[in-house]
Formats: sequence, structure tokens, C-alpha cells
Amino acid sequence: MTIRKEILDELLKDYDGTDPQTILGEGGLLKQLTKAVIERALEAELETHLGYKKHEAAGKGTGNSRNGKSQKTLQAECGAVELAVPRDRNAEFEPVVVRKGQTRLAGLDEKILALYARGMTTRDIQAQLLEMYGVDVSSTLISNVTDAVMDEVRQWQNRPLEAVYPIAYFDCLHVKVRDNGRVVNKAVYLALGVDIEGQKELLGIWLSAHEGAKFWLGILTELSNRGLKDILIACVDGLTGLPEAIESVYPGCLVQLCMVHMVRNSCKYVSWKDRKALCADLRSIYSAATEDEAELHLELLREKWDKPYPSVGRMWRENWSRVIPIFRFGEDIRKVIYTTNAIESLNMTIRKVSRNHRIMPNDESVMKMVYLAIQNQMKKWTMPIRAWRPALNRLMIEFEGRLKV
Repeated sequence: MTIRKEILDELLKDYDGTDPQTILGEGGLLKQLTKAVIERALEAELETHLGYKKHEAAGKGTGNSRNGKSQKTLQAECGAVELAVPRDRNAEFEPVVVRKGQTRLAGLDEKILALYARGMTTRDIQAQLLEMYGVDVSSTLISNVTDAVMDEVRQWQNRPLEAVYPIAYFDCLHVKVRDNGRVVNKAVYLALGVDIEGQKELLGIWLSAHEGAKFWLGILTELSNRGLKDILIACVDGLTGLPEAIESVYPGCLVQLCMVHMVRNSCKYVSWKDRKALCADLRSIYSAATEDEAELHLELLREKWDKPYPSVGRMWRENWSRVIPIFRFGEDIRKVIYTTNAIESLNMTIRKVSRNHRIMPNDESVMKMVYLAIQNQMKKWTMPIRAWRPALNRLMIEFEGRLKV
């Protein structure tokens, strides 16, 4: 439905642009229009329900008629709107535009969820809505709106998945949650897939008392049960037992350790004054052109650093089979799999929105917050990852028969 320009010109003929409150403020044109349009729509609905217009003779003897109006306060984006809702004598009229029991327009729910997704607390949302829209909502209403998201979360969490994701990332972060009167750290598990079109897709969110390979095994089994039958390359942060868990569910999967995590873990053993030099030597390993060159640089690193820091070289040697998969591929695929940055950016989003919620009241609140924050982030995933087509062609050759485009 398009409003004719002549009608808008008539409504705005007295507006000179000096006081926007005459349009947006309390008693302004926008609120008046909202009230007038909704009340006119309600009258039209009642007319359709009764089958005759007001004061028409056709209404006599029909057994039902108009029966005055009841007052209703509706919270809308323009503020609280006082409505006069028409009634019928038989109490059979069921309004559609504003249903019985409805206290707010749908647009207000979206505003509440958008603010919650950006990390605002209930008190912050109340203040923001009051300041920007003149809408005074209760904390109970905000909780009810966000609680309704849980049904959506459950459906999303159990949705079927694609049969093959060429690349998948697995990572975990921790949040503080109240649990039986105590504040504990809980692990939020995330699995991110890259589909055949090169589009990123979050496969699921899970919550546990702690991070561990056994819980990851349960997640991987769930992904398999939801239809994910093959992963070509899995990128992980080096949690002990996670590569083995992946390979037990997806035997043909190539597990690649994140080089950023490997360097970060190496620096834990090294004094501050030596870190810059050590990182430069580590870079020569994972940026090598071939596996043989990388191994040569590893031996040079051990000769140089084993005496002061023996744990560094030993850690790289013990994880060598999970370091070298990147050397099987060209630069296009290496850039995608040598680090878990794709999923780390999601972690950063979650940490940002959770900053105001230093302690979450319960597990359900964590799931709501994480889901809404990530859904907000996923709106930006409109393009495939960079240089995906040549990377896909290489993957189809490398993993012959496992990808069908």
C-alpha cells in the first residue's frame, strides 16, 4: 500500500522543520497517525465481522451489533498509544491488527531483541527505549520477549545440515554463569562450517561446565546425526584429544592446528625479551613453501632455542603431523585453514556483547545472548570467503570423489 503524495503534503503543510517533536514527540503527528490508522483498521475489521456498515438498516435483526468501545494502551515504537477498540454485543469479534491481550506492536519486539543482541542489560534496554521512543516497558516484558527466542534457538540448533562441509572450525570460549548460588566458568562451544558455495554457516552452539575432548566427541556425533557426513579439513586450536575426536567421527578428515594458537602457546614458555625473536623463527616454519623447508626451519629453531626453552621445540615436534597439512595446498587454501580466525571473530563478538553481562543468571540466558549476538553477526555473511572458486577446484582434486557441486 502506497500513501499518495497529496495526503502527505496535507499532513505536513504546517511543519516548517524547526521542531521535529511536532512529528516525533509526545502528541506528535506520528503517534496521532498510528492511533488513527489502527483505530480505522479495527473499525473496518468489525464491519467485516458484522457484515454491515455502521447505522445501515441491513444490521437490524442480525442478532449482533456494535457495543461501544473499550480503552487499550498499546506500546509502539512512537511511544504509548491509547486506543479505542470497538466491541460487538455477542463478544465474538476477534481483532487481527491488534489482537486481544496484545500490548505492543511487533516492531517493538524487534527493537528489544536488537538491543539485547548488542549486549545491553535489561536496565539499559529500558532506559534506551524510554529515551529514544518514549516507551516505558517493564523488565518482565523484556524478559518475556527474549525468552520467546528460546523456541527459535531450539529449532535452529536441531535443523538438518548439509552432507559435506569442505572446511570446518571448532573453538570454545568461557563465560561466567550463576549455578546453584555459585559463580562458575562455563564453556561455550562453537562449530563453524564453510559450505560448497564458500558461505560460512554456524552449525551450532553448546554449553558445558568445562571444555574437553569428550564433550567435543558428543558434539561431533550430534552433527553427524543431523546430516553432516563428511568434513574435508577441520581447523582446531590444539585442545588435547580434539583431533582424535574429529577423526573418530570423520575418519577421512584432515585436522589442521591453528598456527596462531601454536605461536601463542609457544610464547607461554618464553621470557618477554626473547618473544619477538622466537616468533620470527616460528614464522619461518609455518610460512615455508614446502614441508621439507618447514622441517629444516624447525631443526634450526631447536638448535637455537632448545637449551633455554626446550618445551617450545618439543611441542612443535609432538604436534608436527597436525602442523604440516597446510603444505599440501596453495596460498588460496592456506590462508583459510592456517588459523581459526574465522571463528575467533565470532568469539570476539560474543565477548563484546557479554562485557555488560559480567555474570549471566543462568544457562538459558547464555544461549539467548550468544544466539542473538551471532545471528546479528551472520547478517554480514553475504559473500563467499575470498578466492573460494580456485580453492574449491583444488579441494575437488585433492579430495577426489568427496565433493559434488
